[in-house]
Amino acid sequence: MDGFQWLTFLKGKEVVIANAIIAILTIGGQQLFSFFTFSCPCHVGQNLIYGLAFLGVPALILLVVGYALNNQTWRLVTGKSSPFQDETKPNRLLQCKLICFVLCSITGRALVAPVTWLAVTLINGSYYVCAMSEYVSVHYYGANPNVTDSERQRILAEFPCSQLVPPELTRARDEVILLLRYQSQVAGWLLIAVVVITVFLSYCLASCFSPLSFLHFRYWSSYVHNEQELFDEATDQHSRLYAMQHVRKFFGFVPGSENVKEIRIPSLREWQAISGLAFLKRVDEEHYDYSLLHDWALKETVNGKYLKMDEDPVIRTQYTAKSLGCLCACLLYK
Repeated sequence: MDGFQWLTFLKGKEVVIANAIIAILTIGGQQLFSFFTFSCPCHVGQNLIYGLAFLGVPALILLVVGYALNNQTWRLVTGKSSPFQDETKPNRLLQCKLICFVLCSITGRALVAPVTWLAVTLINGSYYVCAMSEYVSVHYYGANPNVTDSERQRILAEFPCSQLVPPELTRARDEVILLLRYQSQVAGWLLIAVVVITVFLSYCLASCFSPLSFLHFRYWSSYVHNEQELFDEATDQHSRLYAMQHVRKFFGFVPGSENVKEIRIPSLREWQAISGLAFLKRVDEEHYDYSLLHDWALKETVNGKYLKMDEDPVIRTQYTAKSLGCLCACLLYK
C-alpha cells in the first residue's frame, strides 16, 4: 500500500485508532505501576484491601478521566440550567433518547482504559494473588492440622511473600499461587471476551436500527467530522477578529500592522477597568460580555491620549520604548 491508500484505509477509523492507543498506553502504565509501586503487605486483613485498591482504584480514576476528557460530556452537561433550554426541547421523548445514546457513546469511550487495566491486572495475577491468598481453602495448607484457624490464615496471608514462607511450606505455597493465578487469568480472559462480544453486539444492534444505509452513514460521519473542523477554524478566526477590534480600541492600533501612525496611551482608570478576574456577563437577552476588555470596549467611547509615531522606524522604536517605559514607571510609583 502507498501513502494514499493507507490514508484512505485509516480515514473514518479514528475512534478505533484512538481506543487502541489508549489501551496500549494503559498496558504500559500498568506494567510500570506494578513494577515500581506494588508490594503486597502479606498481613491478615490488609492483603484484600491492598490488592483490591490497586485493582479497582486506578480503574475508577481512569473511568473518571475518560469521562472528563470527552468533549461530548461537557457538551451534554454545559448550560443545562439555562432558561433557553426549555425553548430548545420540543420533544421530550426524543431528547431523552438522544441523551441516552450520547451517554452510551461516552461511557463506551470512557470504559476503554479501565477495562484494559482490569483485564491486564487480572491476567498478570499479582493483585489477585495478594488479595485472595488468605481465603484459599484450608486443604491447600499442608502443615499440622492442629493449627488454629487464625494461625492458618496468617500463614496463608504470607504466601505472596516467598521470603516469609518456611521451607516445609514451599510446595503448598506454589500450589496456592498457581491456583490463584489460574483463577485470576481465567477471570481476565472472560472479561475480555464479555467486552468484545458486548461491543460487537452493540455495533450490530446500532447498525440494524440505523435509518441510514452503509454508504449514507459513512457520508454522514464524514460530514460531521468536516463540519466540526470547519467550525473550529471559523470559531478561532471569528474570535480573533472580534477581539482585535477591542484591542485596537484600547491601544489604538491593530497588532501586526507595519505602518502604525499613532498609538493610544490608556489611562490608569482604563487599566484598572480591564484588570482583575473576568466573568461571563450578560448584557441583554441575547448577548454576553466575554471579558473585562470586551465590557470596556462596548461601554467606553474612544478618547484619551494618543502618541504620534515618528516616520523614521529607528527613532519611532526608540521613542515608543521610552514612552512606554515612562508610562510603566508612572504606573509602578502611582
